[in-house]
Amino acid sequence: MIKNHLLSSAKQSPSANQNNRPTDIISLVVIHNISLPPNEFDNDYIEQFFTNQLDFDAHPYFKNIKDMQVSAHLLIKRDGLVIQFVPFDKRAWHAGDSSFNGQDNCNDFSIGIELEGTDNIAYESVQYQSLNTILKSLKSVYPIQAVVGHSDIAPGRKTDPGDAFKWDEIEDA
Repeated sequence: MIKNHLLSSAKQSPSANQNNRPTDIISLVVIHNISLPPNEFDNDYIEQFFTNQLDFDAHPYFKNIKDMQVSAHLLIKRDGLVIQFVPFDKRAWHAGDSSFNGQDNCNDFSIGIELEGTDNIAYESVQYQSLNTILKSLKSVYPIQAVVGHSDIAPGRKTDPGDAFKWDEIEDA
């Protein structure tokens, strides 16, 4: 259930990496993947990164992302836990340079959902279950017209959610 642009079943972990949308119309959901460090799961590094609390000395890879300020609306962990960083009516910083159906700056009109994973490691079935539940809730509140991968809106620049993502597991995508 969504109330005041927050998913009631999600753990709330507010991120400062957001701002106001230039439009009230939210018509797109963008599916991403992330793992920190790459190919490692089941830690709190993603949440720390999205909330600007990551210790950049905790792993050598983190020096590569030190100057980045990013967020997503939601993160679905490997165990299906959902964390919300940005209310849906705000613009999360997830898509970067992007375009969908001739409209640039997808952050302006999309909801970004990160799955803890990589392009080539299978996602967990509970992640698909959580994602389908979320998509159903989002579509009941917002005029969502499409669900796409980051690679669809930033081709050549992004590859996620990758070959491991099973689009046929998504209901009504």
